[in-house]
Amino acid sequence: MKPNFIYALIFSTLLVGNCFAQNEGTNDAEQKRAAEWVATLKLADVAKAGRVTTVVATHLKTVRDWHNDHSLTNVPAGINPVTGKKLNELDRQVIADSALPNSVHENLMAGLRKDLNEEQVNAVLDKYTVGKVAFTMRGYRDIVTNMTPEEEKVILIQLQQAREESVDYKNMKEISVIFKIHKTQIEQYLNEHGRNWKQLYKTYTDAIKVKKAAPNPSINSPDPAQ
Repeated sequence: MKPNFIYALIFSTLLVGNCFAQNEGTNDAEQKRAAEWVATLKLADVAKAGRVTTVVATHLKTVRDWHNDHSLTNVPAGINPVTGKKLNELDRQVIADSALPNSVHENLMAGLRKDLNEEQVNAVLDKYTVGKVAFTMRGYRDIVTNMTPEEEKVILIQLQQAREESVDYKNMKEISVIFKIHKTQIEQYLNEHGRNWKQLYKTYTDAIKVKKAAPNPSINSPDPAQ
């Protein structure tokens, strides 16, 4: 590693710390997480690293505060008008958190894109969602036999949309709900374009059962239904 790059990283860490000290509205947990995520980008520009870290930490704090201030009890225990099923507690919390002002998301994305390219922006969003886009995409590739380029494009776009929407939710349970919305749309798309999702998924799970029953099972494929 070049000395200049090492010095840049050291100064970046110091700068981030100073930014956090000046930002009294951001607590230690959000500060630490934002700093760790930005560090993985290995930005040599100290000022840029500091700005991106502040943007991420501010967004994390805002999402956390909104979640804490908007309990599921604020949402009546009614029914889902699409399915007719009674809303469970997770449904109600997602509804409450979905009312987060659009400006919060817009500020995050504008702040990231001010200093990062799209690949770096996506890397930050992947940190929010623990890599669910790549993980879920691998599952679809395993399930949808002979996936066409168009199918892959549509599926990837849906998963990327799910990822960006998910960053405005507090925890992985809520993030999974957002991904489920888009996975349902993916499966509807496949059914409408000559595929039988239920049959594809059954074939996939049956194959897994066979592998598990083998003397030395090796199951590495993710399940996008999870």
